[in-house]
Amino acid sequence: MDPQEIGSMLIDLESDLVERKASLSNPDRVRQAICAYANDLPDHRRQGVIFIGANDDGSCSGLTVTDELLFQLSHMRNDGKIQPFPSITVEKKNNKQMRDGRNSSKSVYCSTDSF
Repeated sequence: MDPQEIGSMLIDLESDLVERKASLSNPDRVRQAICAYANDLPDHRRQGVIFIGANDDGSCSGLTVTDELLFQLSHMRNDGKIQPFPSITVEKKNNKQMRDGRNSSKSVYCSTDSF
């Protein structure tokens, strides 16, 4: 997925391919989204994207992206709460740069491939 497509998904409406979370205060909700995207029931055959640190309107929630947060997100893949293990990618992105189509280093998004 290229940065412009990711940026478009960030500002578009939430859908069965896009989810936004202002924080990781409820990790089980993030796991539910990972499961939904991995199962791909609508048969999109595309990655689902979960933006962590983004408000519902796509703006930055002000979440501080730490190494611990990145670890928590990547560890969701194999912490035993999602079976079988999904394929996920955790990347740090900056909201403004995603919208401009450039690489970044401030906010987080997870993408999940279907099984």
